[in-house]
Amino acid sequence: MGADRIQASDQPNGGPGLRTVVTASAAGTAFEWYDFFIFGSLATIIARHFYAEVGETTGYILALLTFGVGFVVRPLGALVFGWFGDRTGRKTTFLVTITLMGGATVTIGLLPDYGQINVAAPILLILMRVLQGFALGGEYGGAAIYVAEHAPRERRGLMTGWIQTTAALGLIGALSVILITRAVVGSEAFDAWGWRIPFLLSALLLAVSLWIRMKLNESPAYVRMEAEGAAHRAPYREAFATWKNGRFVLIALFGIMIAQGAVWYCGYFYTRFFMERVLRVDVATVDQLVLAITVASALMYVFFAWLSDRVGRKPVMLFGMILALVAFFPGFHALTRAANPALAEAQARAPVTVVADPSTCAVQFDPVGKAAFSSSCDIAKAVLSNAGVSYDNVAAPAGTSAVVQVGGTRVASVEGGQLDDAALKAARTEVEARIKAALLEAGYPERADPARVNLPAVFGILMIFMVAATALYGPQAAALVELFPTRVRYTAMSLPYNIGTGWVGGLLPAASFALVAWSGNIYFGLWYSVAFTLIAVIVSLIWLPETRGRDLDTIGD
Repeated sequence: MGADRIQASDQPNGGPGLRTVVTASAAGTAFEWYDFFIFGSLATIIARHFYAEVGETTGYILALLTFGVGFVVRPLGALVFGWFGDRTGRKTTFLVTITLMGGATVTIGLLPDYGQINVAAPILLILMRVLQGFALGGEYGGAAIYVAEHAPRERRGLMTGWIQTTAALGLIGALSVILITRAVVGSEAFDAWGWRIPFLLSALLLAVSLWIRMKLNESPAYVRMEAEGAAHRAPYREAFATWKNGRFVLIALFGIMIAQGAVWYCGYFYTRFFMERVLRVDVATVDQLVLAITVASALMYVFFAWLSDRVGRKPVMLFGMILALVAFFPGFHALTRAANPALAEAQARAPVTVVADPSTCAVQFDPVGKAAFSSSCDIAKAVLSNAGVSYDNVAAPAGTSAVVQVGGTRVASVEGGQLDDAALKAARTEVEARIKAALLEAGYPERADPARVNLPAVFGILMIFMVAATALYGPQAAALVELFPTRVRYTAMSLPYNIGTGWVGGLLPAASFALVAWSGNIYFGLWYSVAFTLIAVIVSLIWLPETRGRDLDTIGD
């Protein structure tokens, strides 16, 4: 990496060398990803502490939606901090974003839970997630641009690849701290109060990251633009209201970023939720697997970024998208056979069917926890959804009570619409006991048997998803930076990036799990990722230009 040997005197603004620039930018971004990933990794525990008054399935989906809320507001952060980054400079802007992110994360570790302050607990939790997402909306664009505007054009992919790998480094840090904390305090104490420790540690990480970034100067491209008298800039109008730049915002969004949200978050987060929630693999085992694949894939971002300096950004990113499309469905089926073979065997041997009047079946999702879900169909499907069992739906004549068929065994549900709360609870418990007994008799496991989990096979399957994710994500920073001129670069690239990762990626776990709960098919949620990735492949093939080696100072001239 000869670019690393550039000394301070080589920088146009007399600033630090390229190695310091990359290290400082990457360290701060890794810290912000650490903050964000702690929440996603602890979604199950957070659901129990902050959504204690709703059902198990709804509580879990609400926790995932709270995780997603941080992503939803990221485009707003991109617009606000993008404007400041293009008007006041790169360095100051990402000092503000990292401070805001760290403060919100520490506060989550101090929040009282539902049992202490009732509904105020989830409200405050959501507010902190909003602040996290708002800050992260401005962080990535600033770090990627700052490095790209320092790097020589022939190594721009490689240098920005270190920013891309910070997502993996942040996740490694989050999972490592969680695993160590759980081992030190014990699983019971961790579930009760120890989960707060990873959030509180952010205070120390924030101080270190700020100290490193304070050593940086402004980027040379921005300094040159200021010296040339580009004082009267209107980033919003120039980026979005002119076709010259606006069309590339659309291409970046629909040709790159919606696939990024679908592929990366499916590979890192939905696989985790699928193994933990559907396949019922032990949480500690899931954490270890995710940590292992994250470590194994960390340098793949840099490799694919380097490769894009040789063969181009577009072919490398398209490879990642197409590999994901090919791997999604067969990969998740193989994951079931490897992680919980007893479940795969039971599904093949004794498929489950819900025979019910379709008009009595509601979507198994209640955002406010007030729906009764008292029909015989709803009661039966709630039991199966909570058990992670895939089932088919068969329409029954109107007015008939639902029946669950497990292989050759039929279990009648009960109608609870006319029952009081106590009687309805008793009826649900009784139906649940009979359905679970039929499932156990048919060989459906309550949990994945640790002795039968094929860890090498699971690791190999997950690594296929990682190759797809890193091939798409590695060259992405350089590709986005090279699409836009310096005067609007921060604003123009930050918005599509944060819509793709924020809205498509951030909502993926909750949306995919809700689709599974609605359909009864444990693989149905994958259609979310498939649809977005397929759109991006088509747009990229037709409209995305190759940008490798562009002069950042002349784009748009």
